[in-house]
Amino acid sequence: MSAPILSIIILAVMFLIATILPVNMGALAFVGAFLLGAVFLGMETADILAAFPGGLFLTIVGVTYLFAIAQNNGTIDLLVRGAVKMVGSRVALIPWVMFAVTAAITSVGALSPAAVAIIAPIALNFAGKYKISPLLMGMMVIHGAQAGGFSPIAVYGVTVNGIISQTNLEASPLALFLASLIFNFLISLVLFIVLGGRKLVSSRVGDFVEQAADARMNASVGMRAAGASGNVPFKGFGSDIGPKAPTADGAVDGGTANAPRGELFPQVITVIGLIALAVIALGFGVDVGFVSITIAVILALVSPKSQKGAVNKISWSTVLLICGMLTFVGVLEEAGTIAYVSDGVASLGMPLLAALLICYIGAVVSAFASSTAILAALIPLAVPFLASGDIGAIGVICALAVSSTIVDVSPFSTNGALVLANAPEGVNTDRFYKQILAYSGIVVVVGPLIAWAVMVVPGWL
Repeated sequence: MSAPILSIIILAVMFLIATILPVNMGALAFVGAFLLGAVFLGMETADILAAFPGGLFLTIVGVTYLFAIAQNNGTIDLLVRGAVKMVGSRVALIPWVMFAVTAAITSVGALSPAAVAIIAPIALNFAGKYKISPLLMGMMVIHGAQAGGFSPIAVYGVTVNGIISQTNLEASPLALFLASLIFNFLISLVLFIVLGGRKLVSSRVGDFVEQAADARMNASVGMRAAGASGNVPFKGFGSDIGPKAPTADGAVDGGTANAPRGELFPQVITVIGLIALAVIALGFGVDVGFVSITIAVILALVSPKSQKGAVNKISWSTVLLICGMLTFVGVLEEAGTIAYVSDGVASLGMPLLAALLICYIGAVVSAFASSTAILAALIPLAVPFLASGDIGAIGVICALAVSSTIVDVSPFSTNGALVLANAPEGVNTDRFYKQILAYSGIVVVVGPLIAWAVMVVPGWL
């Protein structure tokens, strides 16, 4: 059996095991790299480790460490509260605020599942209180996370741009970021229209305040009557009993309104730090990893309490995943697998069809497995094919990136599962699951086709 065929089999087995069992794909990739490299190819250990992405390791650790401190010192809560206040009494803007906040969080370095885990409970709480479709609200959060996920300092963006920077392909971090941002925004716009967003335009927070007040009054009268008859002792409706009404300014208890505010000074410094990260890393081209970890350490010195436990919140599983996969890809290159697959794709004789096939592979596999792992595996395999110049490399990379991440709405992915787990009270969970599953099926079938048709076929990227 040839080395390329053997390596493809090992890669397929790795994905299968990681999908069925709770084993980190990166750990499997390191084992696969060792077995394929040392045992079958006779590579030295130093040669295998030469493919370890040290710069990417520092970047992911730096940005996730910085985000963990920002979460600890209350800066994220501050941003959410500020965004909610901007809504005023307009209920129709609430889903868009959740989209924007989640996009902002991922664009400055938070991992998509981390952002969804923070915002989804708040967003779905709003959905329950203001009669907004839970499917609409949950998907707005996920698409928001993916919209900001390919910024040049976000984990997805750093991963893809890092891979492309090691090739001779033309790169455009801005095009990648805007492609994901605009694509997810347009999907969210369609969702908003289809899932009842137009009906929300006429709704105001005050309407729900009055409804809640009437409900309290009726319940209070009922409880008093029951108490008078001796059936149920009346205790009254205090602030800790029963559902609470939203305040006039749109704040909701149990959500951002009562979130711990923390100390103001560290929060201000954190906001300045995030702005500085964008300016220094993007404006002056300084390494994102070193800048982010420097700012994180400064914040830790300014407020030692806020950095307590922050190191443990670094997404070590993602660090292991990406570093393992890229190390394995280095061994694949040594085995000739990348050239083998690229030649096979090129032999189809139809570059556009080959690009569509790659997008669908990324979407289908990513709906059940890690999007980051798919990007780390498929992009290097597509590089030689793209280097031929028969098709626009930037367009294919953008389409592949979008296709592999928009399917994270699947209930089998972390993001989809988080939304399902935070279904509002009173929502039928089985029905909600089927709605998410049906929507994710539509995205898997239609999403890659639209991405390919818009970003690849015209040839403008």
